[in-house]
Amino acid sequence: MNALPVVQAAALATADVEDRWMIDTLWLRRAVGVIGGPPKTNKTYLALDIALSVASSTAALGRFAVRDPGPVLIYMAEDADAAIKERLIALCRHRGLDLHAVPLYVITASTLRLDLSTDQRRLLDAVAAYQPVLLVLDPLVRLHAVNENDAGEISRLLGYLRELQRSRHCSLLVVHHTRKSGAGSGGGQNLRGSGDIHAWVDSSLYLSRRACHITLAPEHRSAPSPNPISLALVGDEQDRNAHLEVIDAPNLADAEQQRIEDQLIAELRAAPRSRAQLRQALCLRNERLGHLLAHLAAQGRIVHADHLWRIPFP
Repeated sequence: MNALPVVQAAALATADVEDRWMIDTLWLRRAVGVIGGPPKTNKTYLALDIALSVASSTAALGRFAVRDPGPVLIYMAEDADAAIKERLIALCRHRGLDLHAVPLYVITASTLRLDLSTDQRRLLDAVAAYQPVLLVLDPLVRLHAVNENDAGEISRLLGYLRELQRSRHCSLLVVHHTRKSGAGSGGGQNLRGSGDIHAWVDSSLYLSRRACHITLAPEHRSAPSPNPISLALVGDEQDRNAHLEVIDAPNLADAEQQRIEDQLIAELRAAPRSRAQLRQALCLRNERLGHLLAHLAAQGRIVHADHLWRIPFP
């Protein structure tokens, strides 16, 4: 008879507070969890940043130290292989890394169905072969064909992932979407599907967007959650240096001011506008718009002529 293992409570392992983190304040060691958020909040960029950070032992988002580095295995179901490589090269260029020297491995299967026993075994074999300290799966919706709102169906899938994490002694990060309606109190309560998903996680990173800035809110089951963090996607895929960057509070107002100035200049490049038209396009209070117009006019970047604001001729 195969009896269940049992020990006296006093013999249980003691948690080491100094050894609890894979990434300081962001992700617990050997944790399962999600990066959650609505579309266009750069969930995949964050997942790749974390994957590269753990594999290269460089600070996540340039700020958060990696305490448990090692090989990383990722599966990106919605991105072409070339697109994944371009993003990783951009992150490596920003950090001064050589991608060839980083133990970061990509599963290139066209599909991966974790509700099928055959694919469950294939993923387990890949994890056993590469022995990652972190497995990243992006996104959850492309990894199964079960009803996410059915607690019984989704719990079986999550149970497999938990067993994989425990048996292979790794962390597991899943990218997941939040509800379009935004119902709930925020964070994990807004994850799409059954509440079992939120109950399953040890660490989670929830993203939301306001204007051009992204807010990252970490949550942990067994550790204090830090204050939300402001992020911005710096650069773009054209200059091949795109990366997420933490914006400190003193710089946040400056970045917002720059965004509004750029938006106003873009409006005037399209065509001369009246003050009323600019106010409507930029959704600004009249007083703030007045200060902005005076500031840009003093710099010679805009002029007022024939009752319209416009870009001056060279």
